[in-house]
Amino acid sequence: MAIDLEKMREKYNKLKGGGSGGDNDLFWKPQEGTQMIRIVTPQNGDPFRDLYFHYGLGEGSRSSALCPKRNYNEKCPVCEFANGLWEDGDTESQNMAKDYFAKMRVFAPVLVRGEEDKGIRLWGFSKTAYENLLNIVLDPEYGDITDTEAGTDLRIDYGKKSGQAFPTTDIRPARKATPLMDSEEETMKLLEAMPNFEDAFERKSVDEVKTLLEQALGSDATAETGSKETTHYGKTATKPADSKVSDIDDAFNELLA
Repeated sequence: MAIDLEKMREKYNKLKGGGSGGDNDLFWKPQEGTQMIRIVTPQNGDPFRDLYFHYGLGEGSRSSALCPKRNYNEKCPVCEFANGLWEDGDTESQNMAKDYFAKMRVFAPVLVRGEEDKGIRLWGFSKTAYENLLNIVLDPEYGDITDTEAGTDLRIDYGKKSGQAFPTTDIRPARKATPLMDSEEETMKLLEAMPNFEDAFERKSVDEVKTLLEQALGSDATAETGSKETTHYGKTATKPADSKVSDIDDAFNELLA
């Protein structure tokens, strides 16, 4: 039987997408300078999606996973482990726990002006940018900025300022309202192809998340994660190098605006 090249491409794209299983074609990151975008609202009426991720997992502590507890109200081995460390009370355990606590990232579907041919993509941004966006959304002067007929584009000024470790994002609404696309037909076609948040990130099972945690800790313990008997994860196993955990989070910070 000949090799299925389509399946091989899927595997390759998944590998290149990183630990969270994201498809890079689905995501947009602002470039240095100024860009105009339009936030688009999905059918549920909420354009913002906050997700919680655990970092520093897997072989070499360079993988990540959606938190089963914070995202899906399921048991989370990483949360239990981190909480157990925190309850130990000593500084070393609590510092290690911080590396494993779930971190929130916010995403919204956007159309980038000048790149309409690429369709709607997902923009990941920081809590500060999120607060700025909500202030604009809730400002009665602008109404519904995502309205397809008379919404408001947003000007994104992105880049590092003097003395900053990471780029920042300044967000300003455009002066005039504009339609999302030139015609209703184009708008409908665009909305029908809007990416689904549920498809953008790989949801790992509880057992898969536990395996990633054990790989990161280099432990073959079989007791239930997070119990007092297993706090030795953080005591006897080699803690992932701080630089590795930091690198993962820093890389995500670079992705976020």
